[in-house]
Amino acid sequence: MKTHEADIFRKRSLTERWIAAVLFTCAAVSIVVTAGIIAVLLFETMDFFGRVSLSDFFLDTQWTPLFADKHFGIWPLMAGTMLTTLFAMLTALPLGLSIAIFLSEYAPERIRRFLKPIIEILAGIPTVVYGYFALTFMTPLLQKFIPDLAGFNSLGPGIVMGIMITPIVASLSEDAIYSVPASLREGALALGSTRLRALRHVILPTAFSGIAASFILGLSRAVGETMIVAIAAGQQPVLTLDPRVPIETMTAYIVQVSLGDTPHGTLEYSTIFAVGSMLFVITLTFNLIALYLKKKIQRGVL
Repeated sequence: MKTHEADIFRKRSLTERWIAAVLFTCAAVSIVVTAGIIAVLLFETMDFFGRVSLSDFFLDTQWTPLFADKHFGIWPLMAGTMLTTLFAMLTALPLGLSIAIFLSEYAPERIRRFLKPIIEILAGIPTVVYGYFALTFMTPLLQKFIPDLAGFNSLGPGIVMGIMITPIVASLSEDAIYSVPASLREGALALGSTRLRALRHVILPTAFSGIAASFILGLSRAVGETMIVAIAAGQQPVLTLDPRVPIETMTAYIVQVSLGDTPHGTLEYSTIFAVGSMLFVITLTFNLIALYLKKKIQRGVL
């Protein structure tokens, strides 16, 4: 009997070691792939800056690497990216936060369990569908109210991008608000506060770190979005803050050059790695800020 139990124990130990080895391999593969991506970006970006000075990249206000008169100023692409991201966040933040407040504070539990998965379905819609929705529906709709709005612009894609990232903001904010201890709600109501005052002065401040983390993750998602802006925002890298005119974002430029018309190894081709490195740094910064806020929640430092 003892021998049989020992055999079972050895088999379980061997199985657990195999499972641990498989999990370690998966984790190692993800680390190696990430390191490889960073290495390729770093190598190609250094090659780019070996031929283009930092002053030309950061101080020039024109981006025309594919033209005869070449300029490598990143600011037109940065402006286009930030403009579409601004409209996306102006759409997603109030909409997502309102949904989160309704689901966590006002909706019955049955409705909450029903609506939350439906809202999260929006995150599963392919972004190319959102892109054509922005081009064929949102922009013509906006042109009825803004007659001088161009067919390609930053306003329509920005709003549609905001609709796309609303589930991220709503889901994470709802989790943060829903996790606020019930004792805080009950204490505020016992002191004579209305539900609205308790929400404004107790619940939202307590859940602020989680809400801020959802905003930053949504912002990071908007900055890195590709297909919506590639389809509906245009391919004209101009330094402007006018949402009515065509622009080009960093991701849309990478798509444009990656289509195959630009030969590998040329200066024009290496520009996508310089732009990609800038995009990587921006999104990494946002993700680190979101991770910091998430850790504050876990430590209870709100």
